[in-house]
Amino acid sequence: MKTPLATAIAALALTSTFAIAEEPKSGGTINTIIQPEPPGLVLGMVQNAPTRVVAGNIYEGLLRYSTDLEPMPQLAESWDVSDDGLTWTFHLREGVLWHDGEPFTSADVVFSADVFHRELNPSARAVLQHVESIEATDDHTVVFTLSAPFGPFLLSFEAGTFTMVPKHLYEGTDFRDNEHNNHPIGTGAFKFENWDRGTVIQLVRNDDYYEDDLPYLDGINWHIIPDGASRAVAYENGTVDVLPNGTVENFDIPRLAEMDNTCITDEGHEYFSPFAMLWMNNREGPTADKRFRQAVMYAMDREFARDVLWNGLGNVPLSAFGSNARFQNDELEPYDHNPDRARELLDEMGYDGEEVRLLPLPYGETWTRWAEAVQQNLREVGVNVRTQSTDVGGWNQRLSEWDYDMAFTFLYQYGDPALGITRSYLSDNIEKGSPWNNVEGYENERVDELFNEAATAFPDEEREALYHEAQEIIHEDVPVGWLLELGFPTIYRCDVKDLVTSGVGVNDGFKDAWLDR
Repeated sequence: MKTPLATAIAALALTSTFAIAEEPKSGGTINTIIQPEPPGLVLGMVQNAPTRVVAGNIYEGLLRYSTDLEPMPQLAESWDVSDDGLTWTFHLREGVLWHDGEPFTSADVVFSADVFHRELNPSARAVLQHVESIEATDDHTVVFTLSAPFGPFLLSFEAGTFTMVPKHLYEGTDFRDNEHNNHPIGTGAFKFENWDRGTVIQLVRNDDYYEDDLPYLDGINWHIIPDGASRAVAYENGTVDVLPNGTVENFDIPRLAEMDNTCITDEGHEYFSPFAMLWMNNREGPTADKRFRQAVMYAMDREFARDVLWNGLGNVPLSAFGSNARFQNDELEPYDHNPDRARELLDEMGYDGEEVRLLPLPYGETWTRWAEAVQQNLREVGVNVRTQSTDVGGWNQRLSEWDYDMAFTFLYQYGDPALGITRSYLSDNIEKGSPWNNVEGYENERVDELFNEAATAFPDEEREALYHEAQEIIHEDVPVGWLLELGFPTIYRCDVKDLVTSGVGVNDGFKDAWLDR
């Protein structure tokens, strides 16, 4: 059942569907908030959600996606596929310039995909393992040849997943130590202007942007305000115009939504389907025993988290596949809140009270309270759990080096399990240095076989059968804790128009946005 806030958001979204088209106006700067401050702005190298929100307006991918996940042209103006599904040809826009004035060509696409992302980006690597070759046949044509048909291939070219980076600035360098990481150069509608650390990130209009009349705005100021209450006040007193998801605490949303000239939408997350999880280190300690991990699932009161901490926004997931993911096995037995069953499993494994470290996600008070709630749930069934808080950089480092027992995160499911789900469970995606791959260290040969076969199986009925079997095994093994399919509302002044125009929302929406003032 929806809460009043969730019902109100749904009603506003329905109303916006019937809004009368207006003539856009040029000019003006939007003030918004980014929370927390991103660790960097080079997409592909950094994949934290705050990085995607800001840098999605600097960088671009070959395609965009509608809220129905239909592909739309971006740097590629058209594409075609061979009859056997193995050869995908992308025809690039002509006249596109990098922000430093150099031309964007097919050589940048080949470098971005075949070099930059193969080294740095686990999401892109999950796609590239199905790619046999990438060839630039001329300056504006790129041909991807697959080793086998891969159903979700066309869903993988969003800017945050398959970022186009400038070959002329990165080729032959240490990517992570490149001087241009401090002044990102993309092809997007906005250019990086300034980053006053701890205060504001400023983007300005790209006057050489290739889409006619876009962008309408002169710029975007992303204010960095560490305190949650102060972020809410900044909207209330008119300092900021837009509150992207997660920038105010959930308990403030109902009050802010009632303000004059305030609109709210939960659209713009269809591509991502954000899925909150609890990493559990499968390598050592109590969390290496699946009975302990099962006990954690039974101990957690996830309905409380949804109803109280998230204002009824979102869904409690059945298992590894969210309800928006394709091929969910809905016949699995849910892990309901059952402290008695949790205690039985802990007794069965002989848990002796060994301390377990819990790493919260440093994205605001709501996440802190969630960690406190889980800590209380676990202590109630006899788990000796201690939280170890850190900042975003420390969180990235701890997970990348596997220095944790349990840790909060949320990952994107990307519309198809081969893109956003399998990366967390495939054993060949276990690698130090990234907090977005198989961080928990789960290894199951049969699951590997099922996921790899399902990625290229045909038709969909065959994919479904393979994914259902994989889910049954994962549901038993509980490599991670499945917390919540997150509801992420965006709050904004109603005179900010056309802010959400794709399935990634404000991450690329400012190029279409305009001010009716």
